[in-house]
Amino acid sequence: MKLFWKASSLGFFACGLLFTGVIFTGCYSSSMDPIFSDTPTPPVMTGSPATGYTVAEVARFHVGDTVIVTLTGLPTPIDPHQEPIKEDGTITMPDIGHVAAAGKTAGELQNEIYNLYVPKLYRHLTVTVNTGDRVYYVTGEVKQPGRQLYAGQMTVTKAITTAGDFTDFANHKKVQLTRANGQRIKVNCDKIQAGKAEDPSVYPNDQIQVPRRFW
Repeated sequence: MKLFWKASSLGFFACGLLFTGVIFTGCYSSSMDPIFSDTPTPPVMTGSPATGYTVAEVARFHVGDTVIVTLTGLPTPIDPHQEPIKEDGTITMPDIGHVAAAGKTAGELQNEIYNLYVPKLYRHLTVTVNTGDRVYYVTGEVKQPGRQLYAGQMTVTKAITTAGDFTDFANHKKVQLTRANGQRIKVNCDKIQAGKAEDPSVYPNDQIQVPRRFW
């Protein structure tokens, strides 16, 4: 009888050790397994609420940009096609009609135009896409209002300086920047000059309106 209880005790002890090992092994394994989330990590953007664009977006064509398409390698040479991007985001190319251009880079547009021409219309063709002058606009109470050539790395205060600076009647605190995509940003240039606010970047086809003060 004693031998039976001793054997049983040893059996229960061994089972207990095995059960405990399984528990700890399971806990250890779960802590080492990769953890997956149903919520994806948001992409890192290169822009900010003040700029409104990412660097990649600036490199893409927008409505109003002038696109210059050159076709070479043809039996009969043709003149380059130059056209501003229409409100519907397209340009109209000879023989192939409307081509979506807004939102594309020069390389993406080149590839699309090539695929529309070759091999349906031509066996061999080289397509080159460039952009014409890119501009922004400064209007209102500045000394030289109108269209300004966009040369890159432009901000609101620099754009106003390029347009001859404020007139004596300008309201520095309520300047409005309107993006080509319709986004509007109120800008206080006095705070920017004092280092208390960010100087928003200006991109092609943006419009800066400087209002008149009432006192």
